[in-house]
Formats: sequence, C-alpha cells, structure tokens
Amino acid sequence: AQHPTPRGNFSVIQRDKDHKSNLYGNYVDAAGYAVVSNVDVTKDPRPAGTTFLGARMPYYMRFHDGAGMHAGYLPGFPDSHGCVRLPDRMAEIFYENAPLGTPVRVVN
Repeated sequence: AQHPTPRGNFSVIQRDKDHKSNLYGNYVDAAGYAVVSNVDVTKDPRPAGTTFLGARMPYYMRFHDGAGMHAGYLPGFPDSHGCVRLPDRMAEIFYENAPLGTPVRVVN
C-alpha cells in the first residue's frame, strides 16, 4: 500500500466526532461541487476559483501521527491514507466507548 497503516501498540490520542482531513479531499467550486476529486493538498495544485474541502472522517480516533480509526467506505482492499476504516455503526460504537488513552493494537 502506498500509505500503510502503522503497525504496533498505540493509544487514542485525539477524538473528533465530525473530523475532516486537512490533507485529503476535494477542490470544490463556490456551489460546493467537486472540480477535482481525491486530492492531496501537498501535491495537487488548487485550480483558481476553488477551495479545499477535507474528506469526512466521522467518529475519528487518532492513534498515531495522521493515522486513526473512523467511519468510511470499505472497498475490500487497502485504500486509505493509513487510517483504519470502520463500518458506520461500529465506528459510532467504538467512539462512544473509547476515551482518550484507550489502547490500540494494529497487527497484520
């Protein structure tokens, strides 16, 4: 994977129910329509007249650098930027039951 999930023992260091990525998302026009999708702001130039809209990461629980667990689409193969995507309802349950400091263990 281009952005592998870090392996090891961590703990929840940030929680944000309505988190949005500050690196990955879409460049949108004034009406909110995507002009360029799935961008990386560190690599993809922003077209004139657009703004950056970070990807939604509901029930985000950061455990290492930019990696965390959150609700998201599960395509059946590694396709995140290092995060662990969870089914919506499971992300909500985990979020409700994992305060700061909760141990996180990531294995193969």
